[in-house]
Amino acid sequence: MNIILDAMGGDHAPYEIIQGAVQALEEFDVTITLVGIESRIRAELSHQDYPKDRIEIVHAPDIIGMHDSAVISLRKKKNSSISVGIRLLKESEKYDAFISAGNTGAVVSASTVYLRMLPGVERPAIGLVLPTLKKFSFLIDVGANIDPKPKHLLHSALMANVYAQKVLNITNPRIGLLNIGAEETKGSDFMKETHKLFSENLPNFSGNVEANEIYKGEYDCIITDGYTGNIVIKISESLMEAAGSLIKREVRKVPLAMWGAFLMKTRLSHIKKHADYSEYGGAPLLGVNGLVMISHGRSNAKAIKNAIRATIHEVENNIISELIREVN
Repeated sequence: MNIILDAMGGDHAPYEIIQGAVQALEEFDVTITLVGIESRIRAELSHQDYPKDRIEIVHAPDIIGMHDSAVISLRKKKNSSISVGIRLLKESEKYDAFISAGNTGAVVSASTVYLRMLPGVERPAIGLVLPTLKKFSFLIDVGANIDPKPKHLLHSALMANVYAQKVLNITNPRIGLLNIGAEETKGSDFMKETHKLFSENLPNFSGNVEANEIYKGEYDCIITDGYTGNIVIKISESLMEAAGSLIKREVRKVPLAMWGAFLMKTRLSHIKKHADYSEYGGAPLLGVNGLVMISHGRSNAKAIKNAIRATIHEVENNIISELIREVN
């Protein structure tokens, strides 16, 4: 198995990306192709101990910044690590997947242009595994398609159903539609039409999900548009960070509370690990004709290693063929 990794994507590239790649080689039976500025990649690798026969380097001189326009960058920086990496995935059967912690818009745009869409799917969608009070929920879309039609959300639901079964090992995923109320009459005309479409086409559709139910774990797949989904994950992320800071601040005010926190250290570490995005690695870009994983822009080595682990699992489960079968 050969996975292409964008060595220049992310806030901490290339150091953390390459560190994660080397860690993955220690744990998984995989070959990794690093795409980016060759001199910088080799400079980082010179400090690492790794199996030389399982690392490949493909030179890509251009870098797309995190705040660059996706469309303009795709046109003007055709030799970026993102574009080169995705073209490799498209043009050669040697490669199985592509991972990037870089500019999400550029990854989505390049994947759509070079890989094209799966038969029966019109728009891509980014899915994300969320930790809940029970186990996990798969939220889709979290940023790829901000102005969808109801049928696009149906496609997302069909793909989420496959991903939950084949990758998350959930036998009969319970699917919910994120809305402002549980009743089918709630929400805009768009939401009502989408609810009707889901009811007619998804045997395991369980109705609307309100935002305060997302982390209860009652639904295995939660479907929404990319605009709303992105807001959900950004608020969730900032809330976790704020809660952690508030707890530390208040605990430090009372010596007895500090002693209690010390006694709870193991449990608190477990909670932190459960909510840590780096444990889950990345978010699959579903709907394009190739395996693409999008990692958090702040990804450290552990997050990259876990993104590689998750991608290996997708390849092993032949997820592209399963998606084609489900959507068609």
